[in-house]
Amino acid sequence: MRRAAVAVAATAMAVSLAACGSAKESGDNADSKESSSSKGDAIKVGLLLPENQTARYEKFDKPLIEKKVKELTNNKGEVIYANAKQDASQQAQQVDTMVTNKVDVLIVDAVDSKAISGSITKAKQAGIPVVAYDRLAEGPIDAYTSFDNVTVGKTQGEALLEALGDKAKDGQIVMMNGSSTDPNAAQFKEGALSVLKGKVNIGRSYDTKEWKPENANANMEGAISALGKDKIIGVYSANDGMAGGIITALKAAGIDDVPVTGQDAELNGVQRILTGEQYMSVYKSYPQEAATAGEMAVALAKGESLDSIATSKASSATTKDVPTVLVPVVSLTKDNIKDTVVKEGYYTVDEICAGKYASACKSAGLS
Repeated sequence: MRRAAVAVAATAMAVSLAACGSAKESGDNADSKESSSSKGDAIKVGLLLPENQTARYEKFDKPLIEKKVKELTNNKGEVIYANAKQDASQQAQQVDTMVTNKVDVLIVDAVDSKAISGSITKAKQAGIPVVAYDRLAEGPIDAYTSFDNVTVGKTQGEALLEALGDKAKDGQIVMMNGSSTDPNAAQFKEGALSVLKGKVNIGRSYDTKEWKPENANANMEGAISALGKDKIIGVYSANDGMAGGIITALKAAGIDDVPVTGQDAELNGVQRILTGEQYMSVYKSYPQEAATAGEMAVALAKGESLDSIATSKASSATTKDVPTVLVPVVSLTKDNIKDTVVKEGYYTVDEICAGKYASACKSAGLS
């Protein structure tokens, strides 16, 4: 599994390092440059995150972006933060507020990548460059950073196949994909299907509304009822939050030892991996992604080129060749928890091994 993880990381790194030409045109609105450059380091960065149910946004993304902006502006830069709580209309209002407050740059992780397009256009018309964070929002985006989302799906699919082994065709799997309004979810699904199609029988597949664990739980209950509890041999879950809802449904139905995938390396997910309730997650370096977003935002706010930051490009339905940085991912299993989430400071051993998880940590050599 470690060899597979290294291979995935290397593949994604190769993508992110592919030279794709100049990004000089980004953020070249003359008025924006003039007003930002006159401020020097005293810039205002608007940060808009999509929801607060997934632990990563408040625990990692927000503080890490704030830290990077401070670092790059001699502690003079200010981050103005808003969380949309999974409400696209509220996020549109938040963009309007940021425009009214005349921030120098926006970092936007869109609730709905299509619905946000009009708001992005408003920001650009006001001379405010926009960094699409984690999800490639539509509209006139200046820069984008995320993970190689197709590779994430492939990583999950490969792990599920490994867990199933010779039993891959002995029953049916359930696919619990993310929200249909999130472009990343479609890419995760694409990657997973490229690995799973033809090698497993997919009994049910769901696009889970708003990524909510309770919706995944309800979907899983429906799948168990439709397929029969003895027929389900594995579950593709697009993230850890949904995996929690899925596992609750499986337990309630008396289904044990069914491998369930995940993503985001949430603390609950890591603990479930240790106890064997969840098979794997996808470890994504939020520190690297957040630092890149902060670096892009500060450069754009100051009217500087992204040439030395963004070495590849991506295109949305509305905007072509957006300067892009893709961050590598790793398959997280019981075997490499210490070398990933602990080493990079996601969680301490004490946090992971608290209470009832102490014995599982000891068995895994993590105590």
